[in-house]
Amino acid sequence: MSVVKKIPQRQCIGCGEMKNKKEMIRIIKTPEDSILIDSTGKKNGRGAYICNSSECFKKAVKNKGLERSLKMNIPVDIYNELEKELIGLESRER
Repeated sequence: MSVVKKIPQRQCIGCGEMKNKKEMIRIIKTPEDSILIDSTGKKNGRGAYICNSSECFKKAVKNKGLERSLKMNIPVDIYNELEKELIGLESRER
């Protein structure tokens, strides 16, 4: 018998679609309450997943998906920093 390995799925906080965990970007809130992008997917902290697209990020900002997932209010300057990082990651993937 062959063993079928289960592929972890996560829901995007922007569009709400379920996708493979490795295809998505993880945004974490560290124990020190700083918010950053976890490129390794292994950093310690509460995580939220988003598709690698600026449209999903804009939807997440509009519907406050990131604030709900990380259970805290997020200042506008942090959103701006995250958007710059996501655009950089999006351009590297193409």
